[in-house]
Amino acid sequence: MPVEDAWVDGPGGAVHALVQRPAGVGPFPTVFQVHGGPMAHDRDAFTLAPAAWVDHGFAVVRINYRGSTGYGQEWQDALRHRMGLIELEDIAAVRAWAVESGLADPARLVLAGGSWGGYLTLLGLGVQPELWTLGLAAVPVADYVTAYHGEMEALKAVDRTLFGGAPEEVPERYAASSPITYVEAVRAPVYISAGLNDPRCPIDQIENYVQRLEKSGKTHEIYRYEAGHGSMVNAERIRQLRLELEFVARHLP
Repeated sequence: MPVEDAWVDGPGGAVHALVQRPAGVGPFPTVFQVHGGPMAHDRDAFTLAPAAWVDHGFAVVRINYRGSTGYGQEWQDALRHRMGLIELEDIAAVRAWAVESGLADPARLVLAGGSWGGYLTLLGLGVQPELWTLGLAAVPVADYVTAYHGEMEALKAVDRTLFGGAPEEVPERYAASSPITYVEAVRAPVYISAGLNDPRCPIDQIENYVQRLEKSGKTHEIYRYEAGHGSMVNAERIRQLRLELEFVARHLP
């Protein structure tokens, strides 16, 4: 299926997005698939999830937000001290373009991603609740302070660099960038999948977030599986994608 390039004006410069469309005439229900990392990028290559969504009638938009690699050092380093919030500004700009251009149906917009993309999904549902219809978050950071204390030492060092210190040193930055801070603002049904033995995004911080969803009466589902930060077993990966498709089928208008 062809991939189109889109360059969208954002608050930090032009944002590159990759767009795939199903057959027919839009506006389409649209999945905004957010990559992990954040030091990574989406490219024009076959990927399982976008292909499956397009086959089910969705447009797919993948966004190389600030923090992505491949667009220069300044673009990659732009996240410092406002983690998550910078990326969401770029995602919102691309969302606005997708709606205004007639590609995306504003009543059927899914924010989705895994790892850092899962983190941005949960953060986006709380910080930008008016923008999204559903959320799909795989192995996310959900409670940043708890995640910091439970993650591998190398990741703690990365977080200290990006935030400008540990949670005890700059607590306001971690609070501003943590999805759990914004649970009460979430409007969209949210689906979370999590590995029970994940050393990067530990399960306990996800459980903290889920408990807050439950106390707030938010529509949600969580799928827990016996693995770490994702699964390398094809049958399990297919199962996880099928569960996401089924969740969207149940909850999308």
